[in-house]
Amino acid sequence: MTPTYTLRRYGHHDAAEIRQILLDVHTDAYATEVDDFHDEDRFAWYVDHWSGLPGFDCVIAYDGDEPAGYAYGAPASEGREWWRKYLSPAPTNPATFSLSELMVRPKWRATGLSAQLHTELVERRPEPLSVLLVDTAHPRVQALYETWGYTKIGERQPFADSPLYAVMLRGLPDATSH
Repeated sequence: MTPTYTLRRYGHHDAAEIRQILLDVHTDAYATEVDDFHDEDRFAWYVDHWSGLPGFDCVIAYDGDEPAGYAYGAPASEGREWWRKYLSPAPTNPATFSLSELMVRPKWRATGLSAQLHTELVERRPEPLSVLLVDTAHPRVQALYETWGYTKIGERQPFADSPLYAVMLRGLPDATSH
């Protein structure tokens, strides 16, 4: 049986209130990573960037009073969607939600929490498409997203020192044909 968590939704106006929670969960989730790309200061910049975007949407899961994980993102700016260079023609309705982070602390992994967070965040969005990036060095994570309806449509490296990511898209009637 999947444990029950309290899921709370936050928006742009809550950014200052939830910032430290996001940073603390990240620190715990990546405690064993030893590369500069998962640096706490760098991640703080990402949190500030994403939470400053119009339409920022975040769901935090709590086990009692303790944050267990979260998912957040924001609507993509038209013309700057991560899938843009991989699909031609563009979908009739290109409105896209970009899922930036889905993070679960080690203590709560393999409990079904990531699926709960994803469902609460993405499936309640008005955009017909959702897109995310998955480190290609983590095929099991990519396979998990495939079970949630995502299809790998390409690869990109957004920063010179970042990993190579699979660009995964969900919401096309037949994403595999593009």
